[in-house]
Amino acid sequence: MNDSFCVYGLNTPVLAQGDRISQMIAAAAIVSTCDGIEDGDVIVIAESAVATVEGRIVRLDQVTPSVQAEELAGKYGMDPAVVEVVLRESDEVIGGIPGFLLSMKGGTLLPNAGVDASNAPEGCVLPLPADPDASALEIRREIAGFTGADTGVIIADSRTHAMRVGCSGVAIGCAGIPSVIDDRGRTDLFGRRLEVTRRAIADNIASAAEIVMGEADECVPAALVRGLGLPIGDTCGVETIDAEECLFMGLLSNRNRL
Repeated sequence: MNDSFCVYGLNTPVLAQGDRISQMIAAAAIVSTCDGIEDGDVIVIAESAVATVEGRIVRLDQVTPSVQAEELAGKYGMDPAVVEVVLRESDEVIGGIPGFLLSMKGGTLLPNAGVDASNAPEGCVLPLPADPDASALEIRREIAGFTGADTGVIIADSRTHAMRVGCSGVAIGCAGIPSVIDDRGRTDLFGRRLEVTRRAIADNIASAAEIVMGEADECVPAALVRGLGLPIGDTCGVETIDAEECLFMGLLSNRNRL
């Protein structure tokens, strides 16, 4: 991987269901200072943008909360309709704090199963894309069709981390590049062999892209990262581990679940 790289924000109009996001990104890149999309570029796209064009927006006035949703809403001070959407999107609900449920979804822990009112119309919430890896793969294919460029594509979400303030980027979908680079077997500065170190390269790229994409009304739903020198190929997916191997989930598994 190269020692230096550049990150370019890609501005688009406000997105709506049915928009061809790959075409809009390709057009945005042409007028950006990156002068279009090239082989080896990595395109990072906000999950909210992908979910919007895929028609994932949910109107809360059309949601009927279940008994469980009503109970959890009362316990954690939440809107029962929002809780119902979170339950539908969760593989499992682990617990919660006021305003948030901690969910398991797609092999990872996240608040409210990724359901968010930010960047959704009034009275609506926006779940994550139904299959972020498939979305990344399709966008990668379409970008290649529009531009002829062989790229990597990351669908990125912003997440909080244990005991830290603020959000950073995390990859929830990935195509064309490895999501993790294995450094096991290399040596450190003092010649010690690395036994467990694997770099979450897709997450790191997502965090770098978040700097230019923002979280509010920037209208920058994507970023182009150039100069990484990563291998581009047919790989697809974000690596996860079993709950038993995770430090945080390992501790939670010893507690009573809902």
